[in-house]
Amino acid sequence: MNRPRKKREVENGLLRKGFVQSNTDHNYFTYFLISGEKTSVKTKTSYGAGNEINSGLVKAMAQQCRLNVEDFHRLIDCPLSREDYETKTFSVTTFEA
Repeated sequence: MNRPRKKREVENGLLRKGFVQSNTDHNYFTYFLISGEKTSVKTKTSYGAGNEINSGLVKAMAQQCRLNVEDFHRLIDCPLSREDYETKTFSVTTFEA
């Protein structure tokens, strides 16, 4: 279920799961693998957005993190571990013809 989230909860959740924050005109969060390798996965929060991220922006952030909304909430709330996130997001599936 998609719902608004407190901005601070989202930012802290991302930091706990391996995202690194850089501050420019927005708070950008880039994901680094457990191995330390930088990935192309990134999302952001705005300085001027207030204290809450609306459900539409939560959905956009989930897509940027390559997750569905339910898994994004699980990532922020911690039931989805960093290892599970990497498996879900970065595993390469091969298909046999």
